[in-house]
Amino acid sequence: MFKTIRVSDTQMAILAALLAGSVLAAPSALAQSDSTAATQEATQAPAAAVRTTAPSQVHKVSQFHPVSVSNRAKTYYEAAWGVDNLLVRRTASGNLIRFSYRVTDPARAKALGDNHATPYLYGQRSNAVLHIPVMDKIGQLRQTGAADMGKEYWMVFSNKGDLVKSGDRVNVIIGTFHADGIMVE
Repeated sequence: MFKTIRVSDTQMAILAALLAGSVLAAPSALAQSDSTAATQEATQAPAAAVRTTAPSQVHKVSQFHPVSVSNRAKTYYEAAWGVDNLLVRRTASGNLIRFSYRVTDPARAKALGDNHATPYLYGQRSNAVLHIPVMDKIGQLRQTGAADMGKEYWMVFSNKGDLVKSGDRVNVIIGTFHADGIMVE
């Protein structure tokens, strides 16, 4: 009437572990159901009860401070591309994103002012690719041509639809120039 089932040592160990886990989990499950019942009773307390203290609101403050461009990246961009002070900022309306840089070596920074290189701004959070708008009488909203040492240059990207927000990380791509992970201010 009863069949004998042969159980291996491995199967027996697994069965013992499952049973031990269920025994250990049972008291915590009971504690959770008791706390749930206590919470329900507390919420059903009469409305006339007055709280003597307001619940404290917890504000999480990060110990890390956001950095626009790291020191190592600053050194790299200055040595490889002849630029420093890379900044990406939103305009007040939020419809435009302004990328600016200062030229330290005009020969190396020539790639950033090239008319034939199309600049893009890639938003890492939104995966959006922003372009420079072209105005009818003005042309592209960027400075091109020969760069002078010590001068600051800029270009503006269209942010229609508010795809890139303050605090986002972006990549700026201009031909062979890539500036990755710059934080939008």
